[in-house]
Amino acid sequence: MTAEPHSPEPQVLTNPNRKSEYWQITITTFITVFVAEIGDKTQLTTLVIAAQSHQPWIVFTGAAIALVSTSLLGVLAGKWLAKTFSLSLLNTLAGLSFLILSISLLWEAVM
Repeated sequence: MTAEPHSPEPQVLTNPNRKSEYWQITITTFITVFVAEIGDKTQLTTLVIAAQSHQPWIVFTGAAIALVSTSLLGVLAGKWLAKTFSLSLLNTLAGLSFLILSISLLWEAVM
């Protein structure tokens, strides 16, 4: 597969200066990450560390820095991918990745 160049302007965001789009993207991102993180292994690990250390604010600070750092890496990688590949190619690759992962997990569960 070859990269299909496209305009440097993201296709999803037509005008980043519009307040309504800013808030729509901000709220969508918050809800998506918040729901995905509830009850996951990172939150459970953070809970255990806070309980064992009796230092909840220090644990919160460390966890917050880690989440911000991983989010920054994701945003930078997404920005690079959007500039390098077409949105349709990225959607296809993401779909194939999830399909392969699903088949692999199903295979392990059955076998």
